[in-house]
Amino acid sequence: MIEIENLTKRYGTQTAVADVSFRCETGTVTGFLGPNGAGKSTTMRILCGLTPATGGRALIDGTPYRNLPNPGRAVGVLLDASAQHAGRTGREVLTLGTMVLGLPRERVTQVLDLVGLDKKAADKRVGNYSLGMRQRLGLAHALLGNPSTLVLDEPANGLDPEGIFWMRGLLREFADRGGTVLLSSHLLHEIEAVADHLVMIGNGRIAADGSKQELLAGAGTLVRALEPEPLADALRRAGVTITPTADGAFLADAEALVIGRAAAAIGAVLTELRAADGAGLEALFLQLTATASTSAPAGAINPSMEVAR
Repeated sequence: MIEIENLTKRYGTQTAVADVSFRCETGTVTGFLGPNGAGKSTTMRILCGLTPATGGRALIDGTPYRNLPNPGRAVGVLLDASAQHAGRTGREVLTLGTMVLGLPRERVTQVLDLVGLDKKAADKRVGNYSLGMRQRLGLAHALLGNPSTLVLDEPANGLDPEGIFWMRGLLREFADRGGTVLLSSHLLHEIEAVADHLVMIGNGRIAADGSKQELLAGAGTLVRALEPEPLADALRRAGVTITPTADGAFLADAEALVIGRAAAAIGAVLTELRAADGAGLEALFLQLTATASTSAPAGAINPSMEVAR
């Protein structure tokens, strides 16, 4: 289990994370979502003992990461797949890991097989790896100690569709065996496919925290029109809050009847009108993070700053 309690991180007068609290239960995958600069990576770095918190605490099975007797055996971490030594081979990177963790060398072959890196890839220098191969090696390193918890920041970057499908199955199986996964990703459809629980953060504050079913059930109504702008204006005049989606539709916080009447009043032609359901995560993400941006903590870090990513 992961517990984040009232976590705050300030850099001088700038606030990266402000009073953040959430839990990742055992046997679940928690999707940690937010735009660049929202505080995701800062929170995960604090959790993994890489950055000290200004206030609050982050616990793994009731213990701070730095107090775990052999943390690599309890927690698998992948925060930056490009951090591996470029001059070593993949096999050498993992072999050094077994030496540090006190594991048998046979474990290297086991995790290489698990992540789909064959002998040719394992004996190649990491500097010659593609980004997708680095991600697989990073996952192998995270799994090396057979941990009960995984903390992964954008692990699908560089993976092709087949690789993303493979990773989804790996994480789902890990959680179903009783593991705990905290997964940050900008690939919303993949998060929706694998996560049990969703935590959304914007400008250092939690914007939403709940099960996938709970959050998406209230995602609103999806509407699409032949001429979207006049409809958008009509809905706003009717007091309806709308959020544009990436494919040109709107997510509206009103019932279909209200939207239909507003469209009829201006003669708008609707091409789609339904409960948001499956389209809900992207629209909910845009809606909640937009709301969070209007209530940013004083001195909040600019979203473009890498330190608060």
